[in-house]
Amino acid sequence: MTKHEQIIQYIEALEIGTRISVRKLSQSLEVSEGTAYRAIKEAENKGMVSTKERLGTVRVENKQRQGIDKLTFEEIVRIVDGKVLGGAGGLEQTLNKFVIGAMQLEAMIRYIEPGDLLIVGNREKVHHSALEVGAGVLVTGGFDTAEEVKVLADELKQPIISTSYDTFTVATLINRAIYDRLIKKQIILVGDIAQKEVVALHESDTVEQLKRKIENTNHTRFPVVDDANRPIGMITTKDLVGAAPNERVDKLMTSDVMTVTAQTTIATAGHMMVWEGIELLPVINKERELQGVISRKDVLKAMQNIKMQPQNGETLEDQIWSGFEALRDEQGRLYFSGVITPQMSNHFGNLSEGLLADLVSQVVYRTVKELRKGDLLIDSSSAYYFSPIEMDSIVTLVPNVIEATRRFCKIEVEVFSGGTCVAKSMYTARFFNQM
Repeated sequence: MTKHEQIIQYIEALEIGTRISVRKLSQSLEVSEGTAYRAIKEAENKGMVSTKERLGTVRVENKQRQGIDKLTFEEIVRIVDGKVLGGAGGLEQTLNKFVIGAMQLEAMIRYIEPGDLLIVGNREKVHHSALEVGAGVLVTGGFDTAEEVKVLADELKQPIISTSYDTFTVATLINRAIYDRLIKKQIILVGDIAQKEVVALHESDTVEQLKRKIENTNHTRFPVVDDANRPIGMITTKDLVGAAPNERVDKLMTSDVMTVTAQTTIATAGHMMVWEGIELLPVINKERELQGVISRKDVLKAMQNIKMQPQNGETLEDQIWSGFEALRDEQGRLYFSGVITPQMSNHFGNLSEGLLADLVSQVVYRTVKELRKGDLLIDSSSAYYFSPIEMDSIVTLVPNVIEATRRFCKIEVEVFSGGTCVAKSMYTARFFNQM
């Protein structure tokens, strides 16, 4: 077990509330302050410790990351512009489902379970019964509730919330919030796939030390950090050509290092890698401290996994494209056809130019998918609009691959309506392949 792992294990064994300091860990475990500092930061990322004002760093209870598709009662208060009447101690709980109270009390109770949210008007007996079952209550119409109900909510730590909105509006707002979260759930962030166990070099390390790390890890690329564990460069085996064994790595590294955060999307990270021709990106936190790394292989694998996930929520792009289908002409050439709906029109009643550009880009992506397996990143596009496209008209989008190499492609898309070419676009893109 490494010293770093020993410190993490030591921190995990501490009692909740124990104060932790770099100097104390360094002295107790006989390690350098730099090693102790990096271990504390990793423990903080894992949720084992927390830095609190006036207290410093203390051991806390590990908290599992909450599912993005779950709403807490506290978030419900924000969504409906609500006021907490009682049970504030339970606002952090996640709710299972919400039930609209539009029936007799006896029938309603059969549908309510612990962790539910009951949406109801000024029916104080119903408020009381729902709290006893273990459910939270959302009172619509701006009504209050009885004092004894508020006291019960505080005792049970089950929130009772009041909002000025009516029941229909509240249900719509909550449904929209859940739907938005389902869409976000499909978006993979760097933090979801980043490698947390990072092998990094200090700026004062030598070429000889780097070679030992290469032998021990079989890695060929390493981030270089300063005393504050902040990435200041990247070094690869190519940088060692002709270097002396005692030469410092900060004299050989590439100092213009690009970084991402845990909240960066993998699409953005992938674009940076392809555009800059790099294989490894350091992941940093708000203090610019190294938290992990992400490789081109990680991004490729994640992008492939996205396609295998069930679609829980439709984005606007999904909804626009849902009315189009892929077809073949007599020669077997691919084209796409669909109807322009009123939602796709501008204030003149014609197809919005922005949505037309989106349709064309979708055609480009789907054409490339048939041409070869892999993802692509669009470099540039140009469009020419010859005549407006009216709503309810049928449009046909015909792609033509002008050029396709191992790394780049050029595709022309013609748009027809009523047998006439109404628009034409040219796209150039590069393939996102593992190098």
